[in-house]
Amino acid sequence: MTDPDAIDDALLRALGDELIRLSRRRMTNYPDARLDNSAFKILWLLVETGPMTLKEIGEQLQLEQSTINRQVNSAIDRGLAERALTPGQTARTVRATAAGEDDYRHDAGLRAAAMREALGELGPDHAATVIAGLGSLNDAFDRAQARIER
Repeated sequence: MTDPDAIDDALLRALGDELIRLSRRRMTNYPDARLDNSAFKILWLLVETGPMTLKEIGEQLQLEQSTINRQVNSAIDRGLAERALTPGQTARTVRATAAGEDDYRHDAGLRAAAMREALGELGPDHAATVIAGLGSLNDAFDRAQARIER
C-alpha cells in the first residue's frame, strides 16, 4: 500500500471531479423512460435482489428513512410496488409488482443501451480495464471506510 500522504490534492480533486461526473449518470433522465430516478433505484433493488424491508432499502440506497418511506409509498401508490408479509420476518417487506418489474426492465434497457454505447466506444479490453479499476477503487473505499469506523 502506498503511503496515503503521497497522494496529492490535485489527484484527490481530479478523482472527486470524475466521481461527481459519474454520479450524475445515475440522475440522467432518459427519453421514453417510464420511471423517475427514485422509483428506478427502488425497483432495481426489489427486482434484482428481491423483497426488502424499508430499513434494508434505506441502507442500500444510503437515504434517510423518511425519504425511503415517501419514495416507497409513492411507488406503492403508482402500483409499482406492494407491501407483503414474508415468512420468517417480523417486518413487512416491499416487493415489485408485475407492472413495476415491467417498467423497471423497460427503463433498465434504456440505461443499458447508453452504457453499451459508451463501453463500445472504449472497446472491450479498455472497458474491462475500467470496470476492474472501478471495482478495485470501490474495494479500497470499503476497506478505508472500515478502518475509519473502527
